[in-house]
Amino acid sequence: MIISVANPIYDTVFKYLLEDERIVKTLISALLQRDVKSVELRKHEYSNVNRDDISLFRIDFGAQVLQDDGSYKLVLIELQKTWLESEPLRFRQYLGTQYSNEGNMVKDDKWKNHGIPMVAVYLLGHRVGSIEEPILYVRHQAFDYDGKPVTKGLPDPFVESLVHDSIIVQLPLLHGRKNNRLEKILSVFDQTNKDAHNAQMLNIEDNYLEGDTEMERIVRRLGAAGASAKVRREMNIEEEYFHELDKSVAAAKEKDKQIQELDIEVSQKILQISEMDAQIDEMGSQINEMGSQINEMGSQINKMDAQINEKDAQINEKNQALVASARALKKAGLSIEDIAKMTTLPIEIVNGL
Repeated sequence: MIISVANPIYDTVFKYLLEDERIVKTLISALLQRDVKSVELRKHEYSNVNRDDISLFRIDFGAQVLQDDGSYKLVLIELQKTWLESEPLRFRQYLGTQYSNEGNMVKDDKWKNHGIPMVAVYLLGHRVGSIEEPILYVRHQAFDYDGKPVTKGLPDPFVESLVHDSIIVQLPLLHGRKNNRLEKILSVFDQTNKDAHNAQMLNIEDNYLEGDTEMERIVRRLGAAGASAKVRREMNIEEEYFHELDKSVAAAKEKDKQIQELDIEVSQKILQISEMDAQIDEMGSQINEMGSQINEMGSQINKMDAQINEKDAQINEKNQALVASARALKKAGLSIEDIAKMTTLPIEIVNGL
């Protein structure tokens, strides 16, 4: 049987899903491949509710994770999700915030304080280069001068305060894969299941859910999100926001392309004029005989002036379009720096809009 549920690639649905503590435990346990006794939302939540960044949903949890010796240790889970390609700098800035957060430090007998071990999780709605694996574990190791692994004395609080592991999930590469526990859970993010007429909904076959109470809970939660008028309204806003952003960026790129083509044409004309000027200098003694040629070149210069004027008009039009886009993006709540980067307008101009 096919079950229709809300698409968790949308920030509002993903947030709704993670408001269920049991589901968070299930997800983190599958990501870490370890038992998680308890999980709690950290004091500071950095979600993307106010659209201060471009589709970059952030949230962090504290999880009590089972260790090899049978004990449980607090691990900080930094979860970041995006459905558009984002610069690594944005992810690094968020991690920097967490490293400098005193709330993520604990006291011990040896050191005044040390950092809580951290695992950064990235759920990406796009591919990373040519990496073919949908789930990538990046773990740090310690080596001596000769490149031999060092294990004695590790893990150590001081070392763990300065490095962290990462888990990178490329959602477009899931393609119906359910070869392990994590892939089975992440299958609810598989965009190949998008409804043909409504990208906000996924159509999931329930034949692999039977007897799996945790998966059934996840699917039920997504089903409830799809039935929620508030969630659907927020999905519509989210979709409209990115649709308008895509149109503005596409229009700016098209204008840039036209201006580049015109620049090439003008450069070619300028080169022609330079060549003709050189000929005129050499043929100064024959100016009277070449009057007709000069008239012809004057006509060409007039045409080029017209083209240059046209280029100026297009440049003005592009600037007006960029200003309009910047004004719209500023109204949408983006930071001045991001708007300047996207529109190539000087920060001073954006700030004065």
